[in-house]
Amino acid sequence: MLDDIETDLLLSCDKAMTALSRDLIRIRTGRATASILDDIKLDYYGQMTPLTQIATVKVPEPRMITVQPWEKGVLGQIERAIHQSDLGLTPTNDGTMIRLPIPPLTGERRNDLAKQARKLGEDAKIIIRNARRDANELIKQLQKDSEISEDDARRATTKMQELTDKGVAKVDDAVSKKEKEIAEV
Repeated sequence: MLDDIETDLLLSCDKAMTALSRDLIRIRTGRATASILDDIKLDYYGQMTPLTQIATVKVPEPRMITVQPWEKGVLGQIERAIHQSDLGLTPTNDGTMIRLPIPPLTGERRNDLAKQARKLGEDAKIIIRNARRDANELIKQLQKDSEISEDDARRATTKMQELTDKGVAKVDDAVSKKEKEIAEV
């Protein structure tokens, strides 16, 4: 029973880290990455479709992203969708593809992005701490129902705290790496 509780806590930590990693990748760092366009969706034959499913997204140089749709008729829609996104990028349409130059980040924008990364990290820590709280409540319930002894409950609670600390340390590490990446000029 305690193994199941531990497994659930580990799964929650892994899910929080996976979500954090995915969200941190989408924060623009001044370098071109195709993943910053992952959230852009547009109406394609009546369906909201991710941009990456209707066009080829490439990074030919460190500060440029190119988007080449498989149908030229959607160029205008793609351009509008990028404009309307909160990426702060200005697309240029040459009739066959869209070019997205990535401007260098200002100091103020770097600070905003670092704050955004810290907020995402704090959200992940909250998820991990909530999982610890749930695990501890289950342990207390098992002790109350006399399914485990007080010593086993104390050891299990200590183990849950250690696992939580490891999860929080991973989150802090990921956020600090992202902050360093953002700070690079």
